[in-house]
Amino acid sequence: MLTFLVLAVLTIAGGIITISARNAVHASLGLVGTLLSVAGIYATLNASFLAATQVIVYAGAVMVLFLFVIMLLDANRPVEGPSPLPFIAPLAGVGGAVLAGAFAILAFTYKAPQPLIQSSASLLNGAPGPVGETLLTRFLLPFEAVSILLLVAVVGSVALVQRPAVQTDPETEAESAVLEGEVA
Repeated sequence: MLTFLVLAVLTIAGGIITISARNAVHASLGLVGTLLSVAGIYATLNASFLAATQVIVYAGAVMVLFLFVIMLLDANRPVEGPSPLPFIAPLAGVGGAVLAGAFAILAFTYKAPQPLIQSSASLLNGAPGPVGETLLTRFLLPFEAVSILLLVAVVGSVALVQRPAVQTDPETEAESAVLEGEVA
């Protein structure tokens, strides 16, 4: 239980670092910490396949892709100046309140369909076959929704870091050319 609590605190701390960091590389490292902590939680539940998959796929491949996009778009500088989307903070507040309400309702009304021991036994402690069968039959819609959500997140992050092209002033260029000609 103590291991789970430590990993849960690390997961939450990594999530807070991810959303509060002003530097994209620091936010990515916070996400790596979160993903590794979730893998640790899987390991404490004896779901070794899920833990290994979490580390290899998400903490490994997906984070390398994110860091590649960050470096390619030169988005590793801290965000400064006015927000390009000024309405996003109130919208995020409303979304967070709705999400908190949904979690509260779920916490007080949720009834487990099976005892935990039966559920974990039916997944054979996270073996790949039963997990894949469960994901791609019973939970196909949520599985695909998460994949679409990840795609939207990547496209949105690329759209947010696009910088406008630098506008050049013809008069300034002419003055620079004259000054360079006088110096030479």
